[in-house]
This record gives sequence, C-alpha cells and structure tokens, in this order.
Amino acid sequence: MLVLAVDTSTPAVTAGVLDLPADGPPTLLAERVTVDAKAHGELLSPHVRDALAAAGKALAEVDAVVCGTGPGPFTGLRAGMVTAAALGHALDRPVHPVCSLDAIAAEATGDPLLVVTDARRREVYWAAYGPGGTRTAGPDVVAPAELAGRLAELGVTRVAGARVFDFGLPVVGPEHPTPVGLVTAAAAVLRAGAEPGDLTPLYLRRPDAVEPGARKRVTRP
Repeated sequence: MLVLAVDTSTPAVTAGVLDLPADGPPTLLAERVTVDAKAHGELLSPHVRDALAAAGKALAEVDAVVCGTGPGPFTGLRAGMVTAAALGHALDRPVHPVCSLDAIAAEATGDPLLVVTDARRREVYWAAYGPGGTRTAGPDVVAPAELAGRLAELGVTRVAGARVFDFGLPVVGPEHPTPVGLVTAAAAVLRAGAEPGDLTPLYLRRPDAVEPGARKRVTRP
C-alpha cells in the first residue's frame, strides 16, 4: 500500500511517501521536511510534489492519505488538514486522521512516555502513553510547570517531542511528527481497510481571531 503522510501541527512542514506492507513497519520512500512555523501554506503542496518525485511515484498511485490532526495552532494545522482533504477528494482516496502526539509516540515505544509539543503562550500540548504505546491521558494544553507537577501521577519515565521545558526525564524520539510515525500510528486501520475517522482538528483552545462585534453607536453632543 502506497501512503502519503502530511503534518503541519508543529513548526515542521512535513510530507512523506511510504510503502506499508501487509506485515511489519512502513518503509519510507521519500520525505520533505522544513521547520518554519510561518510557511505551512506555502511549502506543504511543494513538499508533497517533491516527495512523490523523489520516491518515483505519481500522485494517482497513492492508495491512502494520513494526516496529523494536532493538537496544534489554528492556522498551521488547518493548512495540512485542508490539503489532505483536498487530495483525498481529488483522488477519491481515504484520508485517515492521526493525533500528531500519537505519531511521535509511535516512534518512541517502550517505557511509559510523555509527549509534548509547543503550544505557544508559554504552554505545551501533551499526552501520556503506556508501555505498549496506548494513550493513557490527554491530549490537553497546559503550562509546562503544571504538567511537571503531574509526572508522578501520570507514571511517565521518558519524554519526547519539543524541547521547550526540562521535565527532568530522559529525552527520546523525534521533536516533530514524522511520516513514519504518522503511518505507524495508522497502520492497523490502513491494513484493515476500515473507514477513516472524522477529519476533525484538535485545536484544544479557541483561535486568536474572532468575528468583530457590532459597531458601537456614537452619540454626538
């Protein structure tokens, strides 16, 4: 199965092409990743094109699309999800959502794990995972110091993801979701040929932009 994976939930603009066999881990054929929090909309489509070209594959050969759904900032996350949805519609291929924190955890299996990414505003997005890689808490958004006070309660012994705070734990795994992690997290669903879940973004908080209210009336003296 040829899978296209994309993620824009972090400052990394990520696209990759992978072969998912009937059994075993996915094989990365090509990827394009640029860390630029302000270039998701400009770079993702070219990254998809270039990754396919590097893999020697045509877009029409893609069997499924996997998309990171966050948590992440509104503008960046929306760019990746809209692109994935548009590609799925144009190709008539399924688009499978993956929590982006799950994708990071998929490459750091083992002892209980905390995954964090930068939520800005001096906060982090986080989720906790058990030894088998199953999510046990989160995703949520909170101040790093508050999360640090819950480590014993969560039972985690390692941390993966963005290096934005020293939690006093061994650091493992990638800082951003990778194509391999995204497809690994979705592998069971892909192999089963199951219907994709809802492509719903995990914003976890309201966007900064709001609709303007009614204009105030000015009373002249």
